[in-house]
This record gives sequence, C-alpha cells and structure tokens, in this order.
Amino acid sequence: MLTVPNILSFLRLALVPVFLILLVEGQDLIALAVLALSGVTDFLDGFLARRLNQVSKLGQLLDPAADRLYIFAALLGLGWRELIPLWLVVVIIARDVMLVILAGWLARMGHGPFPVNWVGKWATACLFIGLPLLMLSAAFPDTMEYTRPFGLVFAIVGAALYWWAGGLYLVQTVQASRKRTGQTQPDSDTLET
Repeated sequence: MLTVPNILSFLRLALVPVFLILLVEGQDLIALAVLALSGVTDFLDGFLARRLNQVSKLGQLLDPAADRLYIFAALLGLGWRELIPLWLVVVIIARDVMLVILAGWLARMGHGPFPVNWVGKWATACLFIGLPLLMLSAAFPDTMEYTRPFGLVFAIVGAALYWWAGGLYLVQTVQASRKRTGQTQPDSDTLET
C-alpha cells in the first residue's frame, strides 16, 4: 500500500481541496500551478508503478478517482464563479452520479470496476484541456477572446465523450448483470409459434 506511486496518488488527492479553495477564491494562477503539479504526479505515479513493478489495485482505483475529483473541483469552482454554464456542470456531474450508481450495482454483484476505456480517456483529456483554458481566461482576461471559446469547446466535447464512455459502462454493467443471472439475451415479447 505504501509504495512510491501510491504515495504520489495520495499527495495528488490531498491537493484537491487546496485546488478548489484557490479556484473559488479567484487565485487562478496558483490553482493552475496546483493542477499542473497534479498532472506531473499523475504521470509520475503511472510511470513509476510500471518501472518499479509496483502496479496495485489501490493505485488503479486512486488514479481515476483523483481525475474525477479534480474535474469535479474545477466544475464546482468555475460554476461557483459563473465562468461556465450551469448546464455543463450538471451534465458532467450527472454522468459521475450514474457511474457511482453503476459501481454500487457492480459491487452488489461482487463484480469489480471495469477498466477505463479509450473514450473515457479522451473525455478526461478534453476536460483537462478545456477546464484549465477556462481558468486561464479568468486569470488573463486579455486572452479571454481566444481561451474561453476553445475552453468551452473542449469542455463540451469532453462532456459528450464522458457520456459516451458512461453509456459503454452502462452496457457493460447490464451485460455483467445478465451473465450473473444466466440471462444472456433479453426475453422476447413476441409469441413463439
């Protein structure tokens, strides 16, 4: 549990509230620096886990959890300051609520979480480009003409991909549920002849 990669992941998680407070208080440059530090620790924990052969279940859970918490914190902070539309905050958070429900259902079935798919990785990448661009537009108002539209586009594309990935997880959950109950195909509502 106390491997170097996991310690880096815990550090990354510990910085989430710091990031949120800085963002809410309008300390955009320092918040961006914390986000950048988080990105460095994210890269390092994955690199070191593979390099030192210290890949663990805990690490595989902490990494996507930290990504989601940073996205959640960025959404809350930017939404609080009205730098992004409320509907975008709701759309992205609603997807995570759906995933929490699916994870609970999987746990009740005794099934672990599904691995992150490529759509989810692209969604996260888009959000990690779009949300900092929106923060940058707040930190440097002179750049807002360029950074804000690009930030919104990346955030909206990220939200759409986020829901696509969520749909894939929903399909996997339904399939896992059917396999567990022995129902591999849906019942037909037509009469058999």
